[in-house]
Order: sequence, then structure tokens, then C-alpha cells
Amino acid sequence: MFHSIEECTNFIFTLKASTYKGQPLEAVRKILQLLGNPEEKVKFIHFAGSNGKGSTLNATRAILTEHGLRVGAFISPHLERVNERITINHTQISDEAFLQYANKVAKIIETNLDGQFPSFFEIMTVIALMHFANEKVDVALMETGIGGRIDSTNVITPEVSVITTISLEHTDILGDTIEKIAFEKAGIIKFEKPVVVGVKQMNAQKVIRQRGAECNAPMYFLNESIVTSNEKIGLLQQFDYHFQQHVFPSIPLVMQGNHQIDNAALAITASLLFDRNIKESTIRQALQNARWEGRFEQIGEGVIIDGAHNSEGTTALIETLKKVYPNKQYKFIYAALQDKDHEMSIQMMDQVASAMNFTEIDLPRAAKARVLASKSSHSKVNVNENWMQLIEVELANRKENELLIITGSLYFIAEVRKFLVEKEENCHDSKVR
Repeated sequence: MFHSIEECTNFIFTLKASTYKGQPLEAVRKILQLLGNPEEKVKFIHFAGSNGKGSTLNATRAILTEHGLRVGAFISPHLERVNERITINHTQISDEAFLQYANKVAKIIETNLDGQFPSFFEIMTVIALMHFANEKVDVALMETGIGGRIDSTNVITPEVSVITTISLEHTDILGDTIEKIAFEKAGIIKFEKPVVVGVKQMNAQKVIRQRGAECNAPMYFLNESIVTSNEKIGLLQQFDYHFQQHVFPSIPLVMQGNHQIDNAALAITASLLFDRNIKESTIRQALQNARWEGRFEQIGEGVIIDGAHNSEGTTALIETLKKVYPNKQYKFIYAALQDKDHEMSIQMMDQVASAMNFTEIDLPRAAKARVLASKSSHSKVNVNENWMQLIEVELANRKENELLIITGSLYFIAEVRKFLVEKEENCHDSKVR
């Protein structure tokens, strides 16, 4: 029995590797069954993908909330507190509710699973499903953790599935080819349920189409049945959207970059497939306000933070920098986890950087700063294992024509964002005094 939210979260954070040794999803299914299968009482939209699933979910949430629905969302990772992962119309699950659900799950595990706890993410999935069922949401948006086929979120049967992009990631778990990773992501496709796909590689598309055909699932691909055109860059991006009978010109989008236009198009399509009665005006209002923290986010003067955690994300980051800030010099600060393809990302940053800075975070899976730096061929490479100190130094030395771009693991971005926001607030308070 957990007596406080701190005691509870401190314990479940230790469950990174599951102590439950059964088949994938077996523990989650057993727990849910003993809870009365709360996942059967909720309508879902399911999101998978190497990049963009969080931004696409966020845009979908904005549209459906603006439409007047009660919208649950399960996302990862969190930026400051674990409650961020489970929200209803952006309101985080309360500490009291979280503790109540967690104690109920813990009791079932002790009694029926011999105390063999499944992983942190599996526990979070169960708590989210309980919360959404108890609160009777109109729809819950579920983001996969890793992959899809054996991800704990795949216990649901969604009204719509969304697969954003495919790139090489978590190769030790998902496989070492684009096709193998596509197979895992395509595991979220369900029988006769529509699928919205942003994946562009033909070999990955082939795997997804095969899974869709096996499930007799209607499939809607970006640049085929979903078309965007007339993209315009600015403080508010704009694009034209075409899908079936829906033709929406000059849709405003506050998020920057061509990849965010793709994400928004997938979100519009998923929303319309869920509810055909959504108005064009609702979509416009939602997307011109739908921000996503830690994704090409400017904090303070001349600082961009972006969770570009693999080569595809780095490509999107660099393309967006060139379009939005073509005349600035780019100084990068990079930290990442070990289970990523860093070399390609670092090489891409090398090509556009005025300087490369490497650091590390205090996590067991964190890549060492010196190891990351060894993959860079830039003429100006700096290593500092203390990321706070590194940021302070770079902020103090930043010139007017320079942008400081802090990127890499979303876990790193979460820590950096908290640090920078507090720094900004302190600066504001001192000026007010």
C-alpha cells in the first residue's frame, strides 16, 4: 500500500525493466481483466511512429477538444511530473486519483501475479485506462511507448489508428531494418478500423499495407488520399488540406516546420474519421493555438529546444532552422540515450553548426558526452558532462547572430526546459523588483 504520491511514483519509476516474466502484454491483460476491462468502456485513437506521434496526438487533441468533446490523452515522456502523462482536456490526473488507482493495481499484482510487477510504462497504461473509463471520456488518445505490436497500449481496439513515421530506433527491441520496425508499428492496426499513415519510405509502406490488407482496414496515406499544398512559412504557417470531400484552404498552424504540416494533416484526417461532423472553423481555431512543449520551442532570447532524438528528427530540426532562421549561426548542445543512432544525427548537425557541444544526463541509459563527441568531425567541439554548467556558459557567451539549439533525448529536453523556464521566471521576478 502506497501512502503518498511520492512513495508511489518513486517505486514505479524503478520498474524500468519488468520483473514479470510472462508473455508480452500478458500481465497488462490479466490486470485489466481483474479490473473489469476498463479499456472496453472507452473509444480510442491510437498513435505510433518513430517521430511525430506526440505532435500529431497533440494536434488531434486540440481539434477534438475544440469540437466540444471530453478528450483523454496518454503521452510520454513527461517534462516535469508524471501526472502530465494522463490528462483529460489538458487537466492532469490528480495525485489522489493516481494514488488510488496505483494502490488498486498493486493489490491485484500482489494477490494475483505473485508480486511480480510489470514495467513502469505498463503500470502507467493501466492507470490511464482506469482513469479514462472512470471519468467517461468521449475519446482517449493513446501514444505508444516503443513500437506498437507488443506495446502495452496495444490492448485497446481504437476507432482510428495513426502511424506517423518510421526510422531506425530501438533496434535492439524493434529490429535492425526499416521493414522490421514498420512491422512492429503496424501491429496497432485492427480489424476493419481505419488507419492514417504518414510513412513515406516505400519499403515501410509495403509492410504497413500488407498488415492493413490482412485486417481489411481502410488505409489513408499522406501524399495519396491526404494531400497538403501551398505551404507558407511564417509566425503562423499555412497550408491547404485535401481529403475526400474536405478541401480546407490556408489552414493556420502555430507549430513550425514542414514535418508539423504533415503531423497536422494526419491529425485532421484522424479527427474527421472519428467524427465527420467536425467543422472547418473548429480545425482552424484549434491548430492556430496547438503548441507542443519541447518541439522547436523558443525559451528566452535566442534559445531553441527540440526533442530531435533520432536522425529523422534531426533532419526536420535542421530543415526548420534553415527556413525560420536562415541568417543565424547555430550552436548545438546535444545529449542522448545509448539506444539511438547518434552518428548520423551528429554528422548532420556538424554540417550546419558553428560549434558542437556535448553533455550527458544522469540516467542509467545515458550516452557519455565524450563518446558522443568522438562521433563529431566538427572543428569546434566542446565536452562538458555538467549540462547545467554548459548551458550557463553558452548563454553567457551567446552572440546576437547566434542561436543556441539544445537537442537530443526528450528526457534531456524535459530537464533543460524546467531549468530554462525557472531561469526565465527568476529573471522576470528580479526585474519586477
